[in-house]
Amino acid sequence: MNYARKLFDAIPDQNVFLWNAMLKGYADNNSHREVVFLFREFKRSDMVPNCFTFPIILKSCMGIDNALIVGEQMHCDVIKSGFQSNPFVGTTLIDMYAAGKVIGAAYSVFRGMVERNVVAWTAMINSFFSCGDVTSARSLFDLAPERDTVLWNTMISGYIGVGDIAGARELFDKMPNRDVMMWNTMLNGYANVGDVETCERLFENFPQRNVFSWNGLIGGYARSKRYFEVLNAFKRMLTAGDVVPNDATLVTVLSACARLGALDLGKWIHVYADNIGYRGNLFVGNALVDMYAKCGVVEHAVDMFKSMNEKDLISWNTIIRGLAMHGFGNDALVLFQEMKNIREKPDAITFLGVLCACTHMGCVEDGFMYFRSMVDDYLIAPEIEHYGCMVDLLSRAGHLDQAFDFVRKMPIAPDAVIWATLLGASRVYKNVQLAELALEQLSRFEPKNPTNYVVLSNLYGDLGRWNDVARLKLAMRDTGFKKLPGVSLIEVDDNVVEFYSFDERHRDSEILYGALIGLTRLLRSYGYVPELVELGHGQGS
Repeated sequence: MNYARKLFDAIPDQNVFLWNAMLKGYADNNSHREVVFLFREFKRSDMVPNCFTFPIILKSCMGIDNALIVGEQMHCDVIKSGFQSNPFVGTTLIDMYAAGKVIGAAYSVFRGMVERNVVAWTAMINSFFSCGDVTSARSLFDLAPERDTVLWNTMISGYIGVGDIAGARELFDKMPNRDVMMWNTMLNGYANVGDVETCERLFENFPQRNVFSWNGLIGGYARSKRYFEVLNAFKRMLTAGDVVPNDATLVTVLSACARLGALDLGKWIHVYADNIGYRGNLFVGNALVDMYAKCGVVEHAVDMFKSMNEKDLISWNTIIRGLAMHGFGNDALVLFQEMKNIREKPDAITFLGVLCACTHMGCVEDGFMYFRSMVDDYLIAPEIEHYGCMVDLLSRAGHLDQAFDFVRKMPIAPDAVIWATLLGASRVYKNVQLAELALEQLSRFEPKNPTNYVVLSNLYGDLGRWNDVARLKLAMRDTGFKKLPGVSLIEVDDNVVEFYSFDERHRDSEILYGALIGLTRLLRSYGYVPELVELGHGQGS
């Protein structure tokens, strides 16, 4: 833009088209204040604006401080220049006032337009939705003399935005010519409210599908935490072969791989993404770093991070947190320092990773130093997760009294995670008094969670207090809930299989248990004796 401006200033006979080109150049580069300054020069040059000048100016007004005041001044210039009745200018005025939540002024502009095309009707209806006035939006829609696909889509999207999926479906069913965009909008509506079953049925009825259709289905599964279905839908998409995934598809599927620990599939997607042109894509790169880190292959995560030509704050946060979670705390802190050296400003999520690194390293003093730096140097207000990290840091280091004192002095109320952290540490360091207090607090947050009773019961068992163990077993029974078994995942034949202890759901369970029995006998023959501890009893065999 600097070079363009020098060239522009050197042109002796400037016309309105050149001025518009410069104004649009600044606007396209988000230099909105320069747009306003240049327009002031435009007026001093006695140039006469045309219908393309004001929309550029008015859109830039939305991106500056005091946007409404400057926008109103520009509105005066519009009136003086005689362009208020121009549908192109009027529509932009409606959008500007709607962005400032001045719906009355937007409607006044709409009513004052001599020629109101379908774009103007759409802008006004969208303005009503932006302030939550669904009734006015629907009334105006019913009065619209012309309805194109965009107007129908605006109405249906508006209903979805306010959570009225039934209203959206009613309009969808009435729409005369539904294109793939409308089908996608409705699909995403069901996905957003978590109605995956209707989302699936709608998807099967699509007359045609594009990449956004598949992304809607895959994203719906992801939002509902149905990660197995995410992978299955992605494989089905590839098998169909008529649509190529985009970066949004790959990011969602890689996130599902990270959640399930599907490392082999994640590696395959890495190669596939490179082959279809997404090597160097920032979003895919961040997702790959996250996937490798969460699957435990930290070396691959670091290599991926280092290979990225473009990095953003999410890139740094992902690798720092990944290193910290897997015990590479020192490496995480080195990267944090490197991040500061290149003047990438950390945020609250960055400091969660940094504090997590200190926790796994047992660096209590460093943890407090970074915590103070977050507040004093970067003016980041600590959230409950940051306080939880500090409690975890003190608890793991065995400073239970200091941890409890820290909790008492917190400016926000501790949540269940913090009390569970204290409970777990109390079990490790045999602090019955604090464990009982933590369980008392947890019973308020999670009265139906039997896991908390198990932790304290195991502590009683360690200390030989069997009467207290029996009492807690009764309390657990009174909750009416059983502790859910821990689930493990393993990749087998390009699929992720879920299983838990003594699980017999797999079709080859007899073969699997036969192999386990054989391994157990082999271990026993070498002198290995398994040690099993059952809740409420002493050492078992």
